[in-house]
Amino acid sequence: MSALNFPSDRRFDLACLGRLAVDLYAQQFGSPLEDTRSFSMTLGGSSGNMAFGVARLGLKSAMISRVGNEQMGRFLTETLAREGCDVSQVQIDPQRLTAQVLLALKDRDTFPLLFMRENCADMAIDAALIDESFIAQCRALAITGTHLSTPGTRRASLAALAAARRHGVVRVLDIDYRPVLWGLTPRGAGENRYVPDAEVTLQLQQVLSQFDMLVGTEEEFFIAGGAPNDLMASLRAVREISSAVLVVKRGALGCSVIEGSIPAAIDDAPTFKGERIEVLNVLGAGDAFMSGLMASLLRGKDWAESTKVANACGAIVVSRHACSAAMPTPAELDHWFSGTRNPKPDADQQLAHLHRVSPNRAQWNELCVMAFDHRSQFYDIAREAGVSDRRVPALKQLLVKAAEQVEASRNLQGHMGVLIDGSDYGRDALASATGRDWWVGRPVELPSSRPLRFDGTRSIGSALIHWPTEQVVKCLVHYHPDDAVDLRLEQEARVLELWEATRESGNELLLEIIPPKALTPAGTEDEAVLRAVKRFYNLGVKPEWWKLAPMSADGWSALEALVAQRDPFCRGAVILGLNQPLDYLAASFAQATNPIVKGFMVGRTLWVSASLRWFKGEIDDAAFIDEVARNFTVLVDAWKNRRNVA
Repeated sequence: MSALNFPSDRRFDLACLGRLAVDLYAQQFGSPLEDTRSFSMTLGGSSGNMAFGVARLGLKSAMISRVGNEQMGRFLTETLAREGCDVSQVQIDPQRLTAQVLLALKDRDTFPLLFMRENCADMAIDAALIDESFIAQCRALAITGTHLSTPGTRRASLAALAAARRHGVVRVLDIDYRPVLWGLTPRGAGENRYVPDAEVTLQLQQVLSQFDMLVGTEEEFFIAGGAPNDLMASLRAVREISSAVLVVKRGALGCSVIEGSIPAAIDDAPTFKGERIEVLNVLGAGDAFMSGLMASLLRGKDWAESTKVANACGAIVVSRHACSAAMPTPAELDHWFSGTRNPKPDADQQLAHLHRVSPNRAQWNELCVMAFDHRSQFYDIAREAGVSDRRVPALKQLLVKAAEQVEASRNLQGHMGVLIDGSDYGRDALASATGRDWWVGRPVELPSSRPLRFDGTRSIGSALIHWPTEQVVKCLVHYHPDDAVDLRLEQEARVLELWEATRESGNELLLEIIPPKALTPAGTEDEAVLRAVKRFYNLGVKPEWWKLAPMSADGWSALEALVAQRDPFCRGAVILGLNQPLDYLAASFAQATNPIVKGFMVGRTLWVSASLRWFKGEIDDAAFIDEVARNFTVLVDAWKNRRNVA
């Protein structure tokens, strides 16, 4: 066991006080920062990363910091809260902007950082707002060294430390030495990790005695101890003023833990080997190490087990792009230690899949989806009515209102979904539906294409760059395992291309399979679908959703067993409509009581007749909305009552 005595029966495991910023990561590897074309946005800041990482590992973390009263501040608090971190102690600054950092990956040894922290919010944290009663509810408090660098942040840190001491909270310092944030380098030299400075050493040594554990790299202990390039002399200097446990991070060598007197050489201290790994990006490795270390220690693990997890977390993060977004989940660590992982993490497909599907994400345990992503069908209806298809966009906006009406009347909050195209027909409706906490799907297939073609692009990966992450990629493929070989291979290649594109873009994938009738004799429909699903799993395609025609109860049971074997993180299946009558679809729901079936996605059945009459001017907007809403309500009620049907 460790020498740290964490109190029990507290509301929070760990509170993190310090930097909380937006990281803007260059998406081009090998480019200087000044030549970057685009950035991805993630949560950052050493303390923010730690709070995020500990929450991701299943503990109750809390963040104590300050953000601006603007979009970037809300992004950070929402990201932390979504991961399970308490943000009640994140102060909102009415005047200052949230801190930002620009980062790039030039080569294996060059990681340019540009800290944009002039008068930023987290460096204006107000000591008077540090809530002692909140800290009293925590088992541990971790503070970053940066927040000892200015009078204001130092006051807040000391106030939190004093409260922690009074309530028996274990106090941890992540030395986190960034010379640029102490004003010791030009602003463009943010990647510089060590500049000796007697004043910084003095500032640190004045507070080291207030901590129970100090964590840092060799260079960070140089600055804490004040003996440049002499690790043992620096450790001895630290020990003279602090009885804290010292954890020395040593990169690929692992880490050393010193609980008592300083040995003659660092290798004489208990040393726990690190993971040998090919480094993509060292940024965030220390924060991941801290997350794994604290999560394990707080669970009562000994140093061997805690450092094993910490070293693994650091190794996983250095193999990935970004910091917080690269933090592993418990499922990833289970795979890491299973003995079945690929020695090269970046080539481990299962690790990558677990990283995508095992973090906290929006739950959709039941879905009622109105589908109007159709294009050719709306064109045909407009022609039949003798009107211009330029009226289709307005009609699709009315369908959004019909969905909205049923959401309210049937309390579908958290269960409501729409399927809308991004073409000229559906663009405005899609924008209206996005961002209101609905499940939103969007098609990519060229309608009726066989072999599969993507609509409007020959490069689906390039197209998805412009999609909001919340929009689910829906792809309909008319596919049968007994298709002619050339046709089958071509279709599979397109689905694999789409699969890889969604892994990169971050959008979920819904794969809709409709076997051609010519190859599917009556009575073999379920078998054909199940064989197709199995084939795509064999190819390595693991979509978040399957969209399938109604099956028998036995068919759904077989699908459940297949999904449980191949991808237990799959969200499930939804039932498609195929323009079947309302009564037929409602009756089919009685066969779909298996938990693998999460809901339905039905389109033409709901709106074809009403659309024709609207185009002809026989009904107005309100009547159209009411008729579609009534039809949708029939299916919603049938779905909710399906288990009561004899």
